[in-house]
Amino acid sequence: MAAFDWPELLTAGVQQLGLKPREFWQLTPAELVLMLGPDREDGYLARPGLERLMSAFPDTDGEPNHG
Repeated sequence: MAAFDWPELLTAGVQQLGLKPREFWQLTPAELVLMLGPDREDGYLARPGLERLMSAFPDTDGEPNHG
């Protein structure tokens, strides 16, 4: 497993997200990844991930999608 690049993540948290250092360090790695989300190519909601979700759960007429 690759180590986190904490200096890069701290820079992203402070500069891109506007977090104070204390706020950054209170986040879990999962929360930070979620907040950085769509702009990260490896993020779950990068375009390919979003397209998979949209395909699996298309918009409907308001009725729940059960299948």
